[in-house]
Amino acid sequence: MTASTIATICARGGSKGLPGKNVRVFAGKPLIVHSIEQALACAAIAEVFVSTDDAAIAAVARAAGATVPFLRPAELATDRAGKLPVIEHLVAFLQVQGRSVARIVDLQPTSPLREAGDISAALAARPEADLVVSVAAARDNPYFNLVEAQPDGWVTLSKGAGQGRRQDAPQVYALNGSIYVWQRQALAHAARHGLWSVRVAPFVMPRWKSADIDDLEDFEYAQWLHARHAPGGQGDGG
Repeated sequence: MTASTIATICARGGSKGLPGKNVRVFAGKPLIVHSIEQALACAAIAEVFVSTDDAAIAAVARAAGATVPFLRPAELATDRAGKLPVIEHLVAFLQVQGRSVARIVDLQPTSPLREAGDISAALAARPEADLVVSVAAARDNPYFNLVEAQPDGWVTLSKGAGQGRRQDAPQVYALNGSIYVWQRQALAHAARHGLWSVRVAPFVMPRWKSADIDDLEDFEYAQWLHARHAPGGQGDGG
């Protein structure tokens, strides 16, 4: 059996910041459906799987073309449960069922502004990496304007001796949470030892595609970005 690339989407039902956010209608369809459709549009992805503890999310996901093989066990559905054990639990389950998995593309359902082309590009970006993570250029920079509190109550620059101009500071990025491309064995290792225990390569995305919805303000801002950058909108795509 040829090992395949699958997509995983982890969507818990108990959001506190914005109740019901994963099935809240965004740009005409439930939020999670955007991620499912983007994954289904990628030729390299064999199947899309959703891990959820919520029957309503499961029903929406199945209707959109995803496979929901089970409802997530309670111990993996708390707000303290880490995401890596949840993905590993899903992939291990699939393997027990006879599925051969080579790569896992994990998509955050609260990042609806990515496009199928971004997922395909991330898959192709660094095949030698254990993990490819999507990032965006950070608005703040530890070499320029991020400071840390010290035990004596003063603050100092987080890194370096200070730059006179932002342009002279090293480029830094922020994880946007949108796309994670895992090699299968790297995922198993990271689930035990942490994300930064494997070799990680960046996949740079525009800031506007990096919106992450956690609360109502995020939701409304993402709606504005979607309208601005949709075909016929006023954005420049940058």
